[in-house]
Amino acid sequence: MRSIGILTSGGDAPGMNACIRAVVRYALQKDMRVYGIEKGYEGLINGNIKEMDRRSVSDIIQRGGTVLKTARCKEFTTVEGMKKAAYNMKVFGVDGLVVIGGDGSFRGAKDLFDNFKVPSVGIPGTIDNDLAYTDYTLGFDTAVNTVLSAINNLRDTMTSHDLANIVEVMGRHCGDIALFAGLAGGAEIILIPEKKIPIDEICENLRVNQAKGKLSNIIILAEGAGNAEEIQETIIKETGIQIRTTRLGHIQRGGTPSMADRILAARLAVRAVDLLHADKEKTVNKVVGIKNNKIIDEDYADAFAKTNKGHEDLYNIAKILCS
Repeated sequence: MRSIGILTSGGDAPGMNACIRAVVRYALQKDMRVYGIEKGYEGLINGNIKEMDRRSVSDIIQRGGTVLKTARCKEFTTVEGMKKAAYNMKVFGVDGLVVIGGDGSFRGAKDLFDNFKVPSVGIPGTIDNDLAYTDYTLGFDTAVNTVLSAINNLRDTMTSHDLANIVEVMGRHCGDIALFAGLAGGAEIILIPEKKIPIDEICENLRVNQAKGKLSNIIILAEGAGNAEEIQETIIKETGIQIRTTRLGHIQRGGTPSMADRILAARLAVRAVDLLHADKEKTVNKVVGIKNNKIIDEDYADAFAKTNKGHEDLYNIAKILCS
């Protein structure tokens, strides 16, 4: 394959720009032409495609977000929308795609292959870390460190006032951000979708801490594990303990990517380009990821079939250390 396009789709994540840079520069080194597609599949449908060179990706490795922009595209879920996308690739002479995004973005890439035989390689870019086939996704490490910084700041002021705080973090139906940040930040209670804790148990834990003289508590809540305001209301009603809520929101998606995310971006980009470059028959239909610190690739269908990886060991450690 001699010509590839690159797009970012779905929610943005720190490390996407580092990955774009690595794809472009590595592909150019292999004498491939590289086209940037703006606003994901929407840009592919509308023909927002431009050729990129080394200068196109200068001074972006340290920037959060994505210079190619991102959008969710309802039209692309239709066969007619995919037909327009495939047609534009032929017009611009783009042989295959690098798709940086999450589960929805990958399913779109697979559908494009199934319907119009457009080859692609997916690179996992989402702060949620909710793709079971890979240990880590681009942006996760940075997001966890953003949350950890917030916990540290909240801990200072909560301790000063003998208050508790429920910190709600992102993750959709995956509790990895909450679990990793909670363990690293010493949160007293970690609430994740994978491990349901009854509200009575939460209240009892707070009562026990209060009896020990510990009046400042951090409860970290994954957004898929409950409603912060409802939990707050019940805790106040059942225990009388004063508790605040903090929803970190989209601050978790921004910021300078960590060293870990930049290195992961480079490693995933190189494997993705190698797969496309070697694909003479234009049949590649894979995702790349990392398992046990080794870069891996597998078919989209196999990746989708994986179940939630879970982190039973980390959760058990957190229960012991944070109690």
